[in-house]
Formats: sequence, C-alpha cells, structure tokens
Amino acid sequence: MKDGQTQFSLVSLIWTDLTRHPGRVLLYLMVLISAAAVILSSHHNRQLAIAHEQLMQQRDQLDVEWRHLLLEQSALTEHNRLESLVRKQLNMRRPTAEDEVVVRIR
Repeated sequence: MKDGQTQFSLVSLIWTDLTRHPGRVLLYLMVLISAAAVILSSHHNRQLAIAHEQLMQQRDQLDVEWRHLLLEQSALTEHNRLESLVRKQLNMRRPTAEDEVVVRIR
C-alpha cells in the first residue's frame, strides 16, 4: 500500500451503508418480496388455467360419449328392431283376429 491510502473492508462498508439507510433497505426488501409474490401468483394462475382447460376437454369428451350413447340407446330400442328380434329369437308373431279372445267379466 502507498502512503495515505487506507484499506476498507467491504463487509464493514456494506454494513455501515445498511445501518445508515434502513428505510431504503426496507423498501428494497419489500420490492423483492412483492416480486416473489407476483411470480408465485402468476404460476398458480397458470396452473389453474391448465387444470381448467383439461377439465373443459374432459367435459367435451364426456358430452360426445353421452351423445353416442343416446344414439345407441335409441337405435337399440327402436320398435322395428325389437319386433324383428322377437320374431327371430322367440318365434313370436302378432295375433290375428281369430287368435283374439274377448273375456267378459260380469
């Protein structure tokens, strides 16, 4: 070292500056905390948006499946189809006028 120069410790200079301006330090910490809160809330918001989109896709898939099931149900319960199945599998037929019996209760 040359004459007249003094060596300053960086840690002591920082500590002195921090204790001299506590309001600035507090504001700086508040800005850092606020930035962290913004980051966390935007991350949480994105996660919720992704979950919402997945639920909407699942709802659409279930809606399509429901419509297909309704179409299948209407096709399976169609009168003509039931009548032809009854004729083929159970050997049933519509009664004729001669087959009808009228029962009268007195």
